[in-house]
Amino acid sequence: MQKHAHLCTVYAEYCIFLRRFLNIYAMNKKANRLNAIKKIISSKRIGSQDELLKILTGKGFEVTQATLSRDLKQLEVTKASDTDGKCVYVLPGSQEGSGLTQANGFVSLDFSGNIAVIRTKPGYASGMAYDLDRHEFAEILGTIAGDDTIMLILREETSRDEVRRSLARVIPNIDADDIETE
Repeated sequence: MQKHAHLCTVYAEYCIFLRRFLNIYAMNKKANRLNAIKKIISSKRIGSQDELLKILTGKGFEVTQATLSRDLKQLEVTKASDTDGKCVYVLPGSQEGSGLTQANGFVSLDFSGNIAVIRTKPGYASGMAYDLDRHEFAEILGTIAGDDTIMLILREETSRDEVRRSLARVIPNIDADDIETE
């Protein structure tokens, strides 16, 4: 009976060790995958999750589309236009993601009450909305982005000119002539 109890104790300790090892392995695996994603996006022009998934798989990473999507969200990866006009993934703080390249996708700005609507070229809205949210403009409560449209919820009593001035700091394509002097 004592031998059986000893074996149970050893087995329980082994299970605890194995669980800790697997947790550490999983954390290292994710960290390695995130680092690989950053290196790939920094060094290549990647335009789709499928393209990135193929490269990661080729490097030996076992990753699903859903996991890759969560990884990109965690890394705050956005899309921006490269020098050839192709939409590619960019990391926060990179030259392409600085807002000016994203702003090249700006099409128009319209207002209705305390809502502003920015139209963009297809694929630009999400990255541009991210840039706007990062600036935390006092006039804007928040943004909602689709593929080519951003809805901005404006604070009460905010003038359209105040919003245009703030947006012009990030989106130089907004025509300064449209801003009335007070």
